[in-house]
Amino acid sequence: MDDTEIRHRLEILRSEHRDLDAAIGALLSTGPADQLQVARLKKRKLRLKDEIALLEDQLIPDIIA
Repeated sequence: MDDTEIRHRLEILRSEHRDLDAAIGALLSTGPADQLQVARLKKRKLRLKDEIALLEDQLIPDIIA
């Protein structure tokens, strides 16, 4: 992947991460939430965060010390 593709993928992942955050908040604010569904959403959100971090690392050039 080149930098442009990585940046585009990052935008998509960040948007999905924000959407999941909003969905989790909405579920928790409506009263008794399905804990299994909340746990699954949180797990997906963590996977997205990890993927975002990996892609961001690819954009940072290696510095030889």
